[in-house]
Amino acid sequence: QVQLAESGGGVVRPGGSLRLSCAASGSISSIYTMGWYRQAPGKQRELVVGITSGGIVNYADSVKGRFTISRDNAQNTVSLQMNSLKSEDTAVYYCYVLLGKRTYWGQGTQVTVSS
Repeated sequence: QVQLAESGGGVVRPGGSLRLSCAASGSISSIYTMGWYRQAPGKQRELVVGITSGGIVNYADSVKGRFTISRDNAQNTVSLQMNSLKSEDTAVYYCYVLLGKRTYWGQGTQVTVSS
């Protein structure tokens, strides 16, 4: 089993910034993908960004140039710096770990971008 503990999120005005963090613990090997999905009201969950243990990053087109992911393999943590936030970034953000064929999820943290 893998446990994910998220922190960060909140309410911010358009153009503002937030930082999300996620720590993985439990039965986790050194080779896995970690990152964030999000789900807005009435919409499907979508990938925001993922980063492999080798440092390969995949961003959604909608966040490229605004969001930056960083990872600490020694600590099994990942952070997401979100800048230039827009109202359409409002969603519940879920940390995930892809380990083999299994995906583990965090409990989700709300990000609200509103004036």
